[in-house]
Amino acid sequence: MRLAVVAIASIFVIAGAPRETQGQPAPPKYPNQVIRMVVPFTPGASTDVTARLFAQHLSAALGQQVIIDNRGGAGGGIGAELVAKAEPDGYTLLASNQGPFLQTALLRKDSPFAVGDFVPVAFIGYSPLIVVANLKFPPNDVKEMVAYAKAHPGQVTLGSSGTNGNLHVAIEMLKAATSADFVHVPYRGTGPSLNDVVAGTISGAFTTTVSAEGLIKSEKVKVLGVAGPKRMDVIPNVPTFRELGIADSDSEVWIGIVAPPKTPRNVVDIINREINRTLELPDTRERFKQWGLEIGGGTPEAFQAVIQTEVERIQKLIKSGALTAQ
Repeated sequence: MRLAVVAIASIFVIAGAPRETQGQPAPPKYPNQVIRMVVPFTPGASTDVTARLFAQHLSAALGQQVIIDNRGGAGGGIGAELVAKAEPDGYTLLASNQGPFLQTALLRKDSPFAVGDFVPVAFIGYSPLIVVANLKFPPNDVKEMVAYAKAHPGQVTLGSSGTNGNLHVAIEMLKAATSADFVHVPYRGTGPSLNDVVAGTISGAFTTTVSAEGLIKSEKVKVLGVAGPKRMDVIPNVPTFRELGIADSDSEVWIGIVAPPKTPRNVVDIINREINRTLELPDTRERFKQWGLEIGGGTPEAFQAVIQTEVERIQKLIKSGALTAQ
């Protein structure tokens, strides 16, 4: 059943107005105990790898251990719910891409939280998505893949990390931009989908260069295109969708840190300051370059603007019928 227009409107009023961060006093001498950074995915996922880098630097900068707590499941919704309902004391944070706390809130009919149940803390960075394919798949770029899908309806299968997640959204955007008949195959995580690409069980998958780095370097998959405005330094020979004549289908995964509602603003500012300092470190910039990530940074308000842009993108796909509540 598609979302009703009234329901959509109410959701986005919530999304556009994050809850106040001034409702609770700051913990004394913050931080004075271990900080838990929840990652709503299994270890080894691109978000997890990135979060661990920042947890390490935050531990050193704040003088308190920042531990990673992997809480995968339900497309990241389990970890996001845990943080939404946590005490707003600055000791439980969510390091996540937009899927678990944003797309889950907008596209899951029984979502236990709304977009406004999270306080934006810091925007870490983003990466354009890429399409990888099995080595025996005939097309060698996304333009050829589109033509092949049109000539072979229902035969081109594209994997994602789950229904209504980032990668599924990317598939629907490509379908909308090209009218090609791609079959979406949802998995419980990026790893299983990439394993099936290698095995030839599915034609290809949307992913990130971080997640597919080993497979790309070992030449176990081929990269058909970059869903971003420019070529990536880590795969300079791979053309962008735009270069291949495919417009309005740019897709990216970004990662940021959010906190429970009513987290004190001065606590938010402490975390935001240290994230921005970490982003300026030469080691961080080198890692981001290797991973194909672009530097984020900025104020919590700047991160809220990024969130709102994603909300509007999802709203457009809901209205078109490309995405529906599950």
